[in-house]
Amino acid sequence: MAEEPAAGGAARAADYVTLAKPRLNVLVVATTLAGYYMASPRGAGWMLLLHTLVGTALVASGASAFNQLLEIEADGLMRRTRARPLPSGRLDPARARVFALVLSVAGLAELAAFVNWLAAGVALATLLTYTVFYTPLKKRTSLATVVGGVPGALPPMIGWAAVRNDLSIEAWILFGIVFLWQMPHFLAIAWMYREDYKRAGFPLLPIVEPDGASTGRQAVVYAAALVPLSLAPTAAGMAGIAYLVGAAVMSAGFFALAVRFAWHRTTPDARRLFFGSIVYLPLLWILMVVNRVAS
Repeated sequence: MAEEPAAGGAARAADYVTLAKPRLNVLVVATTLAGYYMASPRGAGWMLLLHTLVGTALVASGASAFNQLLEIEADGLMRRTRARPLPSGRLDPARARVFALVLSVAGLAELAAFVNWLAAGVALATLLTYTVFYTPLKKRTSLATVVGGVPGALPPMIGWAAVRNDLSIEAWILFGIVFLWQMPHFLAIAWMYREDYKRAGFPLLPIVEPDGASTGRQAVVYAAALVPLSLAPTAAGMAGIAYLVGAAVMSAGFFALAVRFAWHRTTPDARRLFFGSIVYLPLLWILMVVNRVAS
């Protein structure tokens, strides 16, 4: 009997961790780290880096929790999300709201106090665009995917602002790369889980136009736009020839996956595009940062 409260406490803690979506936020922290090192190849001090990453992770976790609070009903209708802590009833929404608020405020306070106000401001913009604009719009229009690309692309700018305390053209190039990358990534997910999204009432592009022609076409357009923008760091003096060659090869491969998906519009091809996207961005960041640090 004595073990039950401990087990219950561990399960409750695990539910709060799930609410923060740590696996998803690993990518947020990684892109912030990339922006940080692109702004300062030799680093700007371990404490600054630590506060930047912790503050960003807290804000991202708070945003994830707010997102799930706003989508309890929809999550309960989808097979892949109905077991989450809130729609399953394991967590009380009021407590989850306090959890989300504490994480968000703590992260913004850390960035403002120990990094700089600009980094905190970009993090606040990330939080607001994700929770106030993107999440409510998901129920209203397929264009929500484009809006959702904004908060997803802001983390490298947090890292850049932490070091430089500005948002120069280089920071916007990093933003643009992540923004364009997200579109084929999101469209592949939308196609793979279109029945689930339809059940929940999300008017995503594969639901609005079931034949998939527009979904495939947009994936190709964004992937094509990513090719020249992925080479822009070399033109801007942020990376060298090694990065240029590697980025060209990887971006061409990503584009080819998008074309294949657009041509066939099958779930296996959407899955290939999805997995290609989650390999592409980390490898691009690694190549960019290594080339920057070594130069």
